Amino acid sequence: MIKERKRALIGVTGGILLANVGSYIWFPVLVATLGGTDSGFWAGVVMCMTYVGRLLATFCYEGIAARCGVRGGVFLGTAMEALALGLMGFTDGVLAFSVLAFFIGFGSGTSFPGLKNVLVSFPEDERPKAFSAFQMAGQVGLFGGALLGAVLAEVELRTLFSVVFAFFIGFCLIASALIPRDGFGSAAAAGHRAPLFSLAAFKGIEVRGATRYFLLSAAFWFLSLGFVVGIPLHMAAYVPGWAPSSPFWITGLSILVLQYPLFKLFNKRFSPGAVMAVGLAGMTLAFVAFGAGRTGPWVVAGCLTVVLGEILFVPSFDLWIARRVPEHRLARAMGAMHFFRSAGNMVGSLAAGILFDLSRSLDVVGGNWYVAAVLAAGCALVCLSGRNSGAAGEPQQTGGTEGTENEEKVRENV
Repeated sequence: MIKERKRALIGVTGGILLANVGSYIWFPVLVATLGGTDSGFWAGVVMCMTYVGRLLATFCYEGIAARCGVRGGVFLGTAMEALALGLMGFTDGVLAFSVLAFFIGFGSGTSFPGLKNVLVSFPEDERPKAFSAFQMAGQVGLFGGALLGAVLAEVELRTLFSVVFAFFIGFCLIASALIPRDGFGSAAAAGHRAPLFSLAAFKGIEVRGATRYFLLSAAFWFLSLGFVVGIPLHMAAYVPGWAPSSPFWITGLSILVLQYPLFKLFNKRFSPGAVMAVGLAGMTLAFVAFGAGRTGPWVVAGCLTVVLGEILFVPSFDLWIARRVPEHRLARAMGAMHFFRSAGNMVGSLAAGILFDLSRSLDVVGGNWYVAAVLAAGCALVCLSGRNSGAAGEPQQTGGTEGTENEEKVRENV
């Protein structure tokens, strides 16, 4: 059984590495291309459709996994994603790109939860290392994909997407070949009656006393996708000598080097709310740098500070929620987190393109980044104002241990 879990971990980590390599090859180039040939709005629409597909997959995943098993769900989702990406190189026009982007997102939203389900089915004492390996593989894939995307930035889209197709076929094969049908637990087998499409996920969206925190999470992912979509448009307009993906290999390498030591340093000394505020302050400075500088050195400076959001906000938010949401509502809270993250991703990707176009048409250079900086600063103030509040929906406890126990459970997976 130990050997089988090691095989499965190789399949899961190898799969997410190949997926991230492929993803960070294509989307910066496509966003920059659409921004130049059409507009930032249409580039945002195409990226938004991937998140529409991912959100819709949330309501179908349980039924697919119940019928096909975890491995089958990963295979179907990855195969759909690979096929849609392959067709991207043989089509043209924002309508066709948007339709294919939806299927890319739906495939990702089907395969990614399956990979996570495999890790969740590991014995409890093995999960922290498994999740750490998963996260590290994803970051290595991001960095490698951004580097390779820079090399392929000048090739035809047909060649570019053919390379991406090959990576996703590799993801499909390695993941489905090495992971077991239903993970290592019996939970999946018990779900054979799950409908193929269910809106049950909506039941977890409202968690009494914690909704305002989830809105904060949505705002963070709005900002994060504003960077992901906005920076390739920015590079094409203001730093055309650099590849559109170059900011992502800067951020990817920074996260790889700094994530563990920096989060450990801040987490030991400050509350999660304060740590999140620092992360958002870093994003604020980055957005100001992008708006004010608009040259290569300013892009580098901004990329080195925008990563504070990913490094500090994301794991601290998990700890923050664990402190504020009682254990009996934690499962619903995790479902709500996914919904608000998806909502922030969708709106953020669309807004990034719109704000970029507006700043150009109104001749307010960098105006899109200044709007993002104001929002990030406001979110940082919200984090600071609520950093000492108690558990959501519960009175402030001075001697209880429930919040600490919840925090420790989440901390294991950070």
